[in-house]
Amino acid sequence: MDRCVVLVDAGYLLGAAASLLAGEPSRSRITVDHSALIQGLRERAESETERPLLRIYWFDGAPDRVPQPEHRRLRVMQRVTVRLGALTRSDGRWAQKGVDAAMHAELTELARNRACSDIVLVTGDGDLLPGLMSAKEHGVAVHLWAVQAADGDYNQSEDLVAEADERRVLDRAWITKAVRAKEYPGACAPPQVPRPEIAAILSAPLPESAIAAAEQAAAGADVVEHEGRPGRTENETRESAEPLSRGVPTPKDLAALRGPSGQPAPSHAQPHPANATLRWSSDKGWVERPGIAGEGPETAMLPTLAQLTTAEQRWADREEDITTVGGDPFEVGQVFARRWLARMPDEPDRGHLQKLTTLYPRIPHRIDGELLRYAARFGLLAHKDDQIDEHDRYAIRAGFWREVDVPVEAESVTE
Repeated sequence: MDRCVVLVDAGYLLGAAASLLAGEPSRSRITVDHSALIQGLRERAESETERPLLRIYWFDGAPDRVPQPEHRRLRVMQRVTVRLGALTRSDGRWAQKGVDAAMHAELTELARNRACSDIVLVTGDGDLLPGLMSAKEHGVAVHLWAVQAADGDYNQSEDLVAEADERRVLDRAWITKAVRAKEYPGACAPPQVPRPEIAAILSAPLPESAIAAAEQAAAGADVVEHEGRPGRTENETRESAEPLSRGVPTPKDLAALRGPSGQPAPSHAQPHPANATLRWSSDKGWVERPGIAGEGPETAMLPTLAQLTTAEQRWADREEDITTVGGDPFEVGQVFARRWLARMPDEPDRGHLQKLTTLYPRIPHRIDGELLRYAARFGLLAHKDDQIDEHDRYAIRAGFWREVDVPVEAESVTE
């Protein structure tokens, strides 16, 4: 068949691009426009092979082979097929398992079935040499593409280079059409500006009761007597002051300022500055403590999305998640809130939404837990501890509030 196929080793392509643009092979150092990258690969492949594209195969690793947000975006693009291997951690480093084997199997199968006349390989791994040679024996022309090396030397197996029919280099000018290095705050780089919705959550004021408790705790925190101890040593004082440098307590920190009955905690509790901001939108230790201004019985009784969803809707939701939801944290929060609001009964729960907005930026614990579990489906768990990244949590909850605020404001106008 007079068609071309592109096989991409994403670990090689993006790792080499990171080395070229950011000076180290970590993919976290670059930002990728996947739509532009796929379009660039297609156009270049069709131009150099003079054949129409059959398909682009994207080979990558993922923890437990669970698609990450970028994989979800890629696999719904036209003429793109995503194949995932495992991503495992050993000695503090991540390594792909099964990606080379999958590429080898696809390469030989395409050639054996004469599905195409030309195959473009974007890889540098010499383990694919047997597959490359097998494809040539079946009459397929093999084009090997390299990413320009940061040090000007080869970043591909010399055996692959020698055996390929054609070799091209994706240079810096081509790479930067779809990939750029992230800018980090420093002497020569301006600080990153957070998304306005996330910044709003970070700057939300504390409840007055929490501020008052913090002031009381701070007033008596200099020298205390506790369980027969005459007072703090110099080292203890320094240690207790260290968390203050961050200036941003979590709701769990704030909850510790008050006792189980809602009264201020003992004066040895950790103080926080009165002008601190609330970093987490909700926390079980904060919202479920009795006597604290916050979640009331009205919002505590709000139904979860699972309670509002029928079996047919659950199937449709899953279909939408797979085919149209890209996995961006802010988008995930919006999708969840949109479904939740659409299925909310008119009364009495609609009236409770007005109460919900007064808790901003906290979300009732039952709803928040369900929201984060939903987000975990999209591969947003941080690899190191199976928890969602802190910044992603802000974005997820900001997306939720964005959708909640709009309909509530609209209802207020109509009234």
